[in-house]
Amino acid sequence: MFDPVLFYCYDAFCGWCYGFSNVIKQIDAEYSKFLPIEVLSGGMVLPEKPVHIGATASFIQNAYKTVEEYTGVQFGEDYLWHINNPEESDWYPNSEKPAIALCILKEYYPEKQVSFAADLQYSLHFEGRDLTDDEAYRHLAEKYGINEEAFYLKLASEEYKEKAHYEFQLCKQLQVTGFPCVLLQTGESKFYLIAKGYANFESINTTLMNVLKEVLHK
Repeated sequence: MFDPVLFYCYDAFCGWCYGFSNVIKQIDAEYSKFLPIEVLSGGMVLPEKPVHIGATASFIQNAYKTVEEYTGVQFGEDYLWHINNPEESDWYPNSEKPAIALCILKEYYPEKQVSFAADLQYSLHFEGRDLTDDEAYRHLAEKYGINEEAFYLKLASEEYKEKAHYEFQLCKQLQVTGFPCVLLQTGESKFYLIAKGYANFESINTTLMNVLKEVLHK
């Protein structure tokens, strides 16, 4: 008998995932007692050479308004300053470090990975913290009661970098081409697509319940 697992494939730099944070937290609250939820970092922004925020700022200037309108989430002034003043920003987005941070947290508190992923996104999209900077994680290590010295040793280690890159590859193997994406695994190689892109709680809840009923009655 295979116990179902729900996979949430996201990226810390994905604005739509930020908009989806409250939905996945609600799913976590409703289902996590009987359905394990695994958050996977997708590696959405992994340039071979650093690329300045100016390359995507004009796109984000319009896109964030759509995310706010659809999801009700708010992007913070400190984040938007970098988007609206890219020529003055020192940001070079890269998904690797927040993915490493998530791998560290999952080892300490696997049951808190959904809330930690949401906190990472809030740190960036609302508080305007640069997630490529080690200092962006200090308040989170403290919030989750993780020893700072141990956290930063792991953040800089090759071992946890490899764990993060394993997640990027896993998302590719799962054929995830956009974020957020929610998949339910019900067998060794059996997956159901629960959500691709933003969806509200009601629609995901309905889909998930229907799939679980179908699977459990087989």
